[in-house]
Amino acid sequence: MCGMSRCVVAIAGSRVLLTGASGGLGGVIARALDEHDARLILSGRRTDALASLAAELRDAEILPCDLADRDQVEDLLSEVQDVDIVVANAGLPAAGTIDEFTGQELDRALDVNLRAPMLIAQRLAVRMAVRRRGHLVFISSIGGKLPAPRLSIYAATKYGLRGFAAALRQDLAPAGVGVSAVFPSSVVDVGMWAESGATNKVGTVSSAAVARGVITAITKNRAEVDVAPWWVRLAVPLASRFQDFFGRVARQSGADEEAAALAAALRHKR
Repeated sequence: MCGMSRCVVAIAGSRVLLTGASGGLGGVIARALDEHDARLILSGRRTDALASLAAELRDAEILPCDLADRDQVEDLLSEVQDVDIVVANAGLPAAGTIDEFTGQELDRALDVNLRAPMLIAQRLAVRMAVRRRGHLVFISSIGGKLPAPRLSIYAATKYGLRGFAAALRQDLAPAGVGVSAVFPSSVVDVGMWAESGATNKVGTVSSAAVARGVITAITKNRAEVDVAPWWVRLAVPLASRFQDFFGRVARQSGADEEAAALAAALRHKR
């Protein structure tokens, strides 16, 4: 069902490239897509985890790739020709103050979180547009709308994904290709908060809720899907208008200490 502003792609039978599939959130998203009869191409850094996940699913192949390695990204794109749906899920936590990052760590965060999704879209959206069928989903973060201490680099990549997806949606709508961005708040059971052991008082969601958000983004061709408690969603427009006030509230609520604990626990992932 396509038009200038709407194109809904059925997940059943579609070839779906999912990046970051060897991580916890990637596995949950893969299983949700599998329940909708997707034909999955699972990509991630850990071949063993990809193989284990693929064995659970009905129709899945694996293509290992480290998105921080530009040669490996090129190899991945040479292997993946035509897909119907892309879910760009891979990401690095990139937590910490900017002075704590080396230039190499900064480049890695930008490559994985922003450059690779853009390059994948550049290559694969062209083919989708020719077929006048396809959908691109970018997993951003509520941190791509709501600033938080010690997450400036992470936020830059997630704000960047939001802008990229919004503008790309306008470019591809006439060709019948949908583009969505999904914005989870802190995921409680997998991912960076779960792995760090740091507390989060702002508001968490489950990985299953994020997976449902991905399905909604595709099946309803939503431009943006927020997966967050209602009070976090309410805070987004207010924080944009009253940044300094919300910054003070965040510091007083202990957000800086929580973010510091997160950054320390995930230092090895930079």
